[in-house]
Amino acid sequence: MPPTSARADAQRARVLAASVEIFGTRGYRATSMNEIAAGVGLSKPTLYHYFRNKEELLVRIYSDVLDESLRMAQETVAAAATPFDGLHDLLVSRVVHTCENRELLKICFEEEDELRPDLAEELIVRRRLFEDVAVSTLRRHLDEHPDVRLAMAPKVFVNMCLGAVNWTYKWYRPTGPRTPAELGREMADALLAVLVPPA
Repeated sequence: MPPTSARADAQRARVLAASVEIFGTRGYRATSMNEIAAGVGLSKPTLYHYFRNKEELLVRIYSDVLDESLRMAQETVAAAATPFDGLHDLLVSRVVHTCENRELLKICFEEEDELRPDLAEELIVRRRLFEDVAVSTLRRHLDEHPDVRLAMAPKVFVNMCLGAVNWTYKWYRPTGPRTPAELGREMADALLAVLVPPA
């Protein structure tokens, strides 16, 4: 039976952190369990006490990211004064999170095809819960401002915005002129300009 103590949980966290670093550098397919075991200072048999295989590691990485993203989205929207502010703050938070976790997000955006179809579908369903938070927030804004007209369906608009902010993992550089928060505000302002009610 796998360990269940706090020490075991800490060890799992170390294994996950090492996996993110190695997957990000070498790619999921090219990485072996031997490399992960060496990266965290465990024997291969000991590693199997914590994770049965690479796929379980990848699923856990995805699950943790999705859970954290959904929690952050719900809390961000709930804390905002208006639906527009909630959507704006949500996009800013996504840019910040993506820029500060580029290695982790690279795995999530680039290794999804390595999952079995049934596992991938389960994760897609969970990802849609996050998208639904943004879509429902946008719909509330549109209901409050009937003079705002979108040229596309709310879900398409939300996915366009999320695609733009998520892609920052590819091109953001910490040495650039903008902090993640500054960049996030600029991107959110530009993406949501079409939602500002006419004067």
